Amino acid sequence: MVNYLEKISTFLNQLLLWVGGITLVGMVLLTCSNIFLRLVWVPLKGTYEIMGFFSAIVAAFALGYTQVKRGHVGIDIVVSRFPKKIQKILHGVNYFICMFFFIVAGWQIVKLATTLRETGEVTETLGIVYYPFTYGVGLGCFVLALVFFVDLLKVIIKGEETQ
Repeated sequence: MVNYLEKISTFLNQLLLWVGGITLVGMVLLTCSNIFLRLVWVPLKGTYEIMGFFSAIVAAFALGYTQVKRGHVGIDIVVSRFPKKIQKILHGVNYFICMFFFIVAGWQIVKLATTLRETGEVTETLGIVYYPFTYGVGLGCFVLALVFFVDLLKVIIKGEETQ
């Protein structure tokens, strides 16, 4: 079961990473275009709005992959001095707390997105709807929670060190 969930997690994180990467390329192109067009006094309208949405997607979609690759900052000065068994227990507790936090965060973000969809909230300049991007951030939180769940199962079932 752990291997199956790990494969699902890896697939989802790779997919989100590609979408986030393409979005990041779009951000670069948009920024360069806007800089160039400002030189001729015709800047792109709504660049600030689009960059905000794209930034949220890039950050949210990279969360899970970064955790898989252990790219988040971790300070374990104290924990590294404990015996291996205590370290595994602390890592398991940490994974559980992080998983719970990101499930709740994702759930609240999805609730916000649903409210934005129901109210028809749009941006001021371009009239872009907010909710698809907000759902995307919620998806990023849920996928990160899945990564923490897989890590927790590795510690509990396999006894692996995943830090």
